[in-house]
Amino acid sequence: MNTTILGYPRIGARRELKTATEDYWAGRADAAALEAAGAELRASVWTGLRDAGLDAIPSNTFSFYDQVLDTSVLVDAVPERYRHLSGLDRYFAMARGVQDVPPLEMTKWFDTNYHYIVPELGPDTRFRLAGGSASKPLVEYREARALGIETRPVLVGPLTYLLMAKPAPGAPDGFRPLDLLDDLVEVYAELLERLAGAGAAWVQLDEPALVADRTEEEITAFARAYARLGGLPTRPRLMVATYFGTIGTDALRVLARGRVEAVALDFAAGPGNLEVLASVGGLPRKTVVAGVVDGRNVWRTDTRRARATCATLLGLADQVVVGTSCSLLHVPLDLDAETSLDPSVRGRLAFARQKVAEVVALGRALREDGPAPDEVPAPAAAVDRDVRARVDALRGVRRGDRADRFTAQRAALGLPDLPTTTIGSFPQTAEIRRARADGRAGRIPADAYVQAMKDEIARVIALQEDIGLDVLVHGEPERNDMVQYFAEQLDGYAATRHGWVQSYGSRYVRPPILHGDVARRRPMTVEWATYAQSLTSKPVKGMLTGPVTMLAWSFVRDDQPLADTARQVALALRDEIGDLEAAGVRVIQVDEPALREALPLREADRAAYLDWAVEAFRLATSGVADTTQIHTHMCYSEFGEIIGAIGALDADVTSVEAARSRMELVADLRDAGYGNGIGPGVYDIHSPRVPSAEEMEDNLRRALQAVEPSRLWVNPDCGLKTRAYPETEASLRNLVAAAHRVRRDRSS
Repeated sequence: MNTTILGYPRIGARRELKTATEDYWAGRADAAALEAAGAELRASVWTGLRDAGLDAIPSNTFSFYDQVLDTSVLVDAVPERYRHLSGLDRYFAMARGVQDVPPLEMTKWFDTNYHYIVPELGPDTRFRLAGGSASKPLVEYREARALGIETRPVLVGPLTYLLMAKPAPGAPDGFRPLDLLDDLVEVYAELLERLAGAGAAWVQLDEPALVADRTEEEITAFARAYARLGGLPTRPRLMVATYFGTIGTDALRVLARGRVEAVALDFAAGPGNLEVLASVGGLPRKTVVAGVVDGRNVWRTDTRRARATCATLLGLADQVVVGTSCSLLHVPLDLDAETSLDPSVRGRLAFARQKVAEVVALGRALREDGPAPDEVPAPAAAVDRDVRARVDALRGVRRGDRADRFTAQRAALGLPDLPTTTIGSFPQTAEIRRARADGRAGRIPADAYVQAMKDEIARVIALQEDIGLDVLVHGEPERNDMVQYFAEQLDGYAATRHGWVQSYGSRYVRPPILHGDVARRRPMTVEWATYAQSLTSKPVKGMLTGPVTMLAWSFVRDDQPLADTARQVALALRDEIGDLEAAGVRVIQVDEPALREALPLREADRAAYLDWAVEAFRLATSGVADTTQIHTHMCYSEFGEIIGAIGALDADVTSVEAARSRMELVADLRDAGYGNGIGPGVYDIHSPRVPSAEEMEDNLRRALQAVEPSRLWVNPDCGLKTRAYPETEASLRNLVAAAHRVRRDRSS
């Protein structure tokens, strides 16, 4: 093993996985067709990696939805409410729900925009190897072997799996999923023995939890688990992979002393790994997989720096293998598909296929002690001195007293208690997507495109008025994505045409590339917002994406601090907000769903991040009058660690995902002293089911135990872009009915 990667995109060059899964969900294809599509995609990846010259190829990195959900199915951690289903129907019900059964909770995978399905475990959970010799890792290992390709099966490590899980509803106080570690390890032991029997020489166990702060008890549990797995009489060689940061010293010491043969370390997000390695005396009898090719960003590798890191590692380990910092799941598939990118930007980029080539070239240079591959010039970002001067002049600004704002907005907007609204987007039909594509390609005249968008906006406004919502949205038919749409209108950004990255399930995004100083050329949303407002006397929200999310969901330049880049984006948004307000838009939402996602994994790094993240939001939003109401939105994250920052943003209303977690966050905000408006999502839009009015009413009453009705908003937990109109309309009518019932009860 001289070169390897930790994982690879599974979506296909033409997003075949999306097509296959959505055909299955819609009943256009059966399970056999979906399984066949998956097998074809896996074979394509394995043969492509072999042909690229990679020495060691991973398997079991494919998933129809999510690798953590796959692990739950693998070890039979299936809650009872799904056991009446079987096969793929059970699998997708856990991820998406069915009409009578809601899905499992979903949240962000560490500090990425990838979402995983949260395992739900209790003291009565009984792990077993579901499928036995026909379990997924074994099946996929045999598939690759039948193609003549030897692979290294990849598993979510047992410690990380349990630390990413949550107690099942009804679990006794004090129960922690980690309490189940010994039982889970026995299932892993059985699987390792079966993989060895099938011929697997290596198995990769992903333990990214080791780069976050870990307690002494957790490290002790980790050591116990790997002592058991390492001591198996029959097993493959073990590679423990960590990524997204620097491994803890105690955790690395366990690996150094333990019976594992290789350790993968991230030298892109975790340059401190060199220091930690030196502090434990290196890994003299083990292999280090050097993650010197960045799996999270799209810039070409600085090959001289990468080779220097590998040379240093040769003095700290028995063998050094060149690899990626993490799975390439987080970057687009192939730069060669991007024929329209500016050459000055394109020449600095590498996507998944190009990163594999970088790994192979670096491995060859290291093995043969030859010259390094071509050195990559440092990014030459354009500098806008006017933007930088304005940012410096506006730093530290903030809005007036929140109580005065609350009073002014109540008078100006005239809203009832428990006002109803949505998060922003409405379903994007095939006709709307086609009109947008035709407009972009010039297949229809510009005025015809504008009219098509206005017709959809008028339809959405009329529908919301008929449903009875209090604060409306224009539905965002003109937007391809909440980040890309703005990036395409800002200097300093570049957009791809085929650079898809999986966010969750069949939801893929095309993160733009932030390569230079950011500036707004002209208003970006004012025309659409003012047209929508002209159609109704009810308030219509202007909809923007916040500065942190504009960074977190982009591939961002790495030649200046993130804080500086965030302030530049915030300044562009400040100008847009000013134009919306001047045009008569009285409610403006600045979404920050990535605020928690981008939180550093180490406690010591968090205060500095939250300082600049909050400052950037305030810079964007602080220029409006007290009568203009600023909203923000966050979704699918564990918010406990940023409760204080949510308050510090000082948005007048914050809407959050809360349906899957049964309003847990509302009480957390109350306990933290949060005093502004709060809109906890009363139903989960990521499931196709239509929740009843009674179910939403129950969520509202639960929220009212923690917040007074004058500050409680009623909304879904996220935008409705990916849903269909029949389920959307039915759900929103139930939402309005639930709000009216609660209002009536409180007034009687």
